[in-house]
Amino acid sequence: MKIALVAPYDFAYPGGVANHVAALANQLTALGHEVRIIAPASGPVTLFGDRFIRIGTPRPLPMSGSVARVTLSVSLANTIKATLAKERFDIIHLHEPFMIMLCSAMLRFSNSTNIGTFHAAEAKPGYNFAWPISRLMLNRRARKLHGHIAVSPAAQNYHSRFVKAEYTIIPNGIDLEHFNPAVKPMEQYCDGKINIVFVGRLEKRKGVKYLLDAFKTVHKHFPATRLLIVGPGTRLRPKFEKVVRRAHLEDDVSFTGGVSFADLPRYYQTADICCAPATGQESFGIVLLEAMALGKPIVASNIPGYAGVLTHEGEGLLVKPKNARDLASGISRLVEDKALREKLGRQGLVTVQNYTWDKVARRVESYYRQVLNKCGKPEAGGS
Repeated sequence: MKIALVAPYDFAYPGGVANHVAALANQLTALGHEVRIIAPASGPVTLFGDRFIRIGTPRPLPMSGSVARVTLSVSLANTIKATLAKERFDIIHLHEPFMIMLCSAMLRFSNSTNIGTFHAAEAKPGYNFAWPISRLMLNRRARKLHGHIAVSPAAQNYHSRFVKAEYTIIPNGIDLEHFNPAVKPMEQYCDGKINIVFVGRLEKRKGVKYLLDAFKTVHKHFPATRLLIVGPGTRLRPKFEKVVRRAHLEDDVSFTGGVSFADLPRYYQTADICCAPATGQESFGIVLLEAMALGKPIVASNIPGYAGVLTHEGEGLLVKPKNARDLASGISRLVEDKALREKLGRQGLVTVQNYTWDKVARRVESYYRQVLNKCGKPEAGGS
């Protein structure tokens, strides 16, 4: 098959959808298909060579408590039409298919079999169901989608409110060669303290505010604990650092800033406990899989996107979202109970095997064939 994977977000900037598309492209290529990635990019994308087709220059757009880097150009039509005429794709697989401008425009002009993967689970009020387009345009675009994938039940439940269709749930995947327990921890934090590690952007919806409040309580009862906050973000960081200074916790709370993808597994390996206190708007929670892949116990908010991946007292503990007291209680329980930490970590290593990228890609490949058959289109080329 000749397949286009279309991502609406800046492909030169790290993010969940871009990482998903990149991994899926590599796996589908390994399965014998001819794959192109189409996305806007703010800089060079050299990893994929001529398999990457840049369309559009992204701009930051505040959306759903985060910042989406999407192309806002309305002059993409000629480039899109020329690309589609040249490549003649069998499958066009759009990730967030109604997101402006690229995905929505690709769907408009495509005469291929069109499949959408829906990643989001919630939207901030004021944004039309995560897609800032009119209801009329949504209805027009929705009629051109032949297949619908959701990454989780949470994503399906959310999107099915606006696009009535039969959804197939195919989760995100994880690279277990990259995230594996054989990596070395960050040596500067291996001093006998119990390390609690948060990984994520410093955005309000990620719940760092509640984690800092919870850590004040944890550290009071267990002074030999440290909190590592791993991830990019500049707007809220001064506020969080001020909270740390006021609590006199500068020696035991570290903000690493953004770290390289190569080093990320080492930070997970450094953790005794991983913490994911998001307040909502998480459809899946790839950070949970990354922690499981390193055999780490997790304390996470009991929100639908996380509860679909992690079971309470299975791979970790689920606690009330936006509740520092409950979060502190869950963390303290694991600090006290090393045997429980080890038990949860072992189960995580088992569970994460269900999410390997080779398994996920084969499910996507099978779904492509199912949709092509439903549309009465024979598979062309590839395996």
